[in-house]
Amino acid sequence: MANITASMVKELRESTGAGMMDCKKALTETDGDMEKAVVWLRENGLAKAAKKESRIAAEGICAAFVTDDYKTAAVVEVNSETDFVAKNEKFQEFVAKVAKQAASTDAACIDCFLAEPWCEDPSISVKEAQANLVAVIGEKLSIRRFEKINAADGFVVSYIHNGGKLGILVQMKGEANDATIECAKNIAMQVCAMKPAYVRKEEISADFIASETEIITKEALKENAESAKPKPENIVIERIVPGRLDKELKEICLVDQIYVKDQEKKVAAYVASVSKDLDIVKFVRFETGEGLEKREENFAEEVAKQMGM
Repeated sequence: MANITASMVKELRESTGAGMMDCKKALTETDGDMEKAVVWLRENGLAKAAKKESRIAAEGICAAFVTDDYKTAAVVEVNSETDFVAKNEKFQEFVAKVAKQAASTDAACIDCFLAEPWCEDPSISVKEAQANLVAVIGEKLSIRRFEKINAADGFVVSYIHNGGKLGILVQMKGEANDATIECAKNIAMQVCAMKPAYVRKEEISADFIASETEIITKEALKENAESAKPKPENIVIERIVPGRLDKELKEICLVDQIYVKDQEKKVAAYVASVSKDLDIVKFVRFETGEGLEKREENFAEEVAKQMGM
């Protein structure tokens, strides 16, 4: 009988997505033969998740959880292969639980988070809970990312848009009351709609500003050279370029954006009008499938594949 080591169990777990005890049993049953152990797991219906690992999961939803005192919150993105599964009640319940666990985690990365004991059943990990749901739903699922905010000096709110297509957290400095919480939720909707990259200009790196200045300068000089009445180059560089750069930075900085609910105000002015002690500290914006390759297959092709045609 082969000696079944912890590293062998770990390797089989990572390649199949099956539970630790199931992997140990599979290796025991197959005398430590890794390939036969994979077959054993598949034959016993315990490696269904692994069969779907190569498939694209770019649909899904975002969900958020905020504690009752508004001091701690988390937002997560969990992906599925199809929008149909994203609307599945079991899937949505699972994502809500993932968000709640993320609000209590101390994990610093997604791999650490996936390795944690699952909140509903500490005998399995978060990753194993995900694999178990894959076996039920029949699609590849992926807990892609999470972010947690602790607001010791202030509060945090969430906003979920379009059935989970976007998930927003906004951290504020100041006292949480009905007026300030409403303000923070309005800011979250602003973040959702206008997609800022920073809270304020001070957060922007010198490298980014230098790069944008170079791009804008080249564009402005090219336009000027092609103009019927070109201006001296020093005028373009000293006046036009700084103006265009300032306009661009205002569009990507939250506090400098025009407030969508009142076009006469900027976001900073709106916040100040609610309370002089209120300020925006941070925001997180998750968009489902952002940066992921989208599935190109159609339903008929998928059915044909399932039937081996």
